Amino acid sequence: MQSVDFKNARLSRLGFGAMRLPQRDDNTIDEAKTQAMVDYAIEHGVNYFDTAHPYLGGYSEIVLGRCLAKHERRSYYLATKYPGHQIADSYDPEAIFEEQLRKCGVDYFDFYLLHNIYENSIDVYMDPRWGILDYFNEQKEKGRIRYLGFSTHGRIETIEKWLDYAGEHMEFAQLQVNYLDWSLQNAKEKCDLVSSWELPVIVMEPIRGGTLANISAEARKELEVLRPGESPAAWALRWCMNRDVAVILSGMSSFEQLAENVATFDAAVPLSDAEEQALYAIADSMRDDIPCTACRYCTDSCPEKLDIPTLLDYCNDMRVAKNFTTGMQIEALAENRRPGACTACNACTAMCPQNIDIPLHMKELAEIFDSIPRWADLSRKRAQEAERLRNTRS
Repeated sequence: MQSVDFKNARLSRLGFGAMRLPQRDDNTIDEAKTQAMVDYAIEHGVNYFDTAHPYLGGYSEIVLGRCLAKHERRSYYLATKYPGHQIADSYDPEAIFEEQLRKCGVDYFDFYLLHNIYENSIDVYMDPRWGILDYFNEQKEKGRIRYLGFSTHGRIETIEKWLDYAGEHMEFAQLQVNYLDWSLQNAKEKCDLVSSWELPVIVMEPIRGGTLANISAEARKELEVLRPGESPAAWALRWCMNRDVAVILSGMSSFEQLAENVATFDAAVPLSDAEEQALYAIADSMRDDIPCTACRYCTDSCPEKLDIPTLLDYCNDMRVAKNFTTGMQIEALAENRRPGACTACNACTAMCPQNIDIPLHMKELAEIFDSIPRWADLSRKRAQEAERLRNTRS
């Protein structure tokens, strides 16, 4: 198993993500299968395990903690996250943190993240009435947290705002990084920004929730010629291994996925420049981009003051696959700044050097946005489930 130095720790490059643990038909976690996966992972050198307060209705922490309890505490590094993105009056940092320690059955966390800092949550994390940063810095001083960091799906300007506020206290960042989002969601620029603060990057969504494991038959044939027998998932993971990142998390839901990933990380066979270019060509083929150059002539003429280039970026992203990341960012906008606020006056179209039918694409994006669950609704449901769990255990 490939490994990497992280301060005073030696981490496996493959991280075990616990957001997609194997489940039974009734949608409860299959603990026996999870135990077998955890045992196999540790036996084969995986030592970084990542969960979070809201994962799988709050049960991911419990099940992962029980599975890890059968192993020597110093044989693994456990990471979990504080849910400031779904804050409620009962969600004070101390109550949540103490609950997480109990659920995981540990007296300290190796890695602790402020979860999902993005446009709609950053003000919560920075709000002095919650004292979030102060509290977790205090827990770090007490040795109950070894390394403090954050995860984000936010835009670059949001990450900059957070780093300006808390960067001196952060020790790592968890970002969505894969060969499609390297350009589509500006992952390269985000990595560069985080690196400028000398923060190691923990990679999430290296296979983009399975999207990059299910590429077209034509794309599969192209990769098979270059590396016979290598799966699309392995290609995506090897691309990440070529980047200057620390741990690469994979949310594995079956033993077979785990075994394949372990084998991939056991074999240090970096991609060549030509092979990387092949992946970028596949990424380009997956996109159906609206040819906006962000000249912003349209924004000057828009009576609704919509940030049209940004909304067109969101539309390009949603065309590849509907996803909560982009949905969250649209939801974070004021309602009169969302795509549905477009009045189709065509003032923007008249100014567009690319002759883009902007109102048509605003309608397209609005329809996509309206078709997906709201992040706020999901957060509310997860908060209610976590509260129910607390009441059940108390």
